[in-house]
Amino acid sequence: MFDDRSPIYRQIAERIKGDILSGALAEDSQVMSTNEYAATYRINPATAAKGLRELLDEGILYKRRGIGMFVSPDARAKLREAHRSRFFTDVVDPMISEARTIGIPLDDVVGHIKAAETGENQ
Repeated sequence: MFDDRSPIYRQIAERIKGDILSGALAEDSQVMSTNEYAATYRINPATAAKGLRELLDEGILYKRRGIGMFVSPDARAKLREAHRSRFFTDVVDPMISEARTIGIPLDDVVGHIKAAETGENQ
């Protein structure tokens, strides 16, 4: 369920973000409560609360007093924009570096990407 690469509260927050990006959690849909997360994943409620607090602070979730926490109406757009801005530095730049290291011409990389776009790689 959880790994040792990052704190559990961060993994909870990242999982919720992933569910929002994939559409599994729609905007204005209710997320599990702190106690539900704690019970489901058998973690300390304070750990679950910290993950949810992080999402509240980022504006990804909002609270309805006495009801619970919900996905913000613009959460998916915020998350997509954040991922787009990191995409080139986190994914493309390392890929280019790796291609150069192992001697793959960038034209071959671009050709492979274009073929994937048209479905020729499958």
